[in-house]
Amino acid sequence: MKTLFALFLFLGSFTAFSQTKVENVDAATFKKLIDEKKGVLIDLRTDEELKNKGYIKGATQIDYFGKNAEALISKLDKNKTYLIYCAGGGRSGECADLMKKEGFTHVVNLEKGYDDWKRKGFETEAKK
Repeated sequence: MKTLFALFLFLGSFTAFSQTKVENVDAATFKKLIDEKKGVLIDLRTDEELKNKGYIKGATQIDYFGKNAEALISKLDKNKTYLIYCAGGGRSGECADLMKKEGFTHVVNLEKGYDDWKRKGFETEAKK
């Protein structure tokens, strides 16, 4: 009986884990989602990166390298859609994995990051 119960717990946690939808998208698709207000936009870069390179208008910053990044992310509403990005896609990819593990419903990652966004000529804002 204990073994059967443990199996149900394991399968239940696997099902919850696999229900997270993570999408890796290009800059044009990411822009379309922002324009259509399809999610909460999060910039995972440092203050220095925002100051030197700017950011996508409407983004909320969570410095993924910051001490409290995981705590801040875990406090977000897991039922919302999040549009996340970093400089080149590495941090946001890691963050997407974390969010999947935490049980977030829908995460959209800008696969080549902010640098590609800028290269493609999409609008950015300067940090004031």
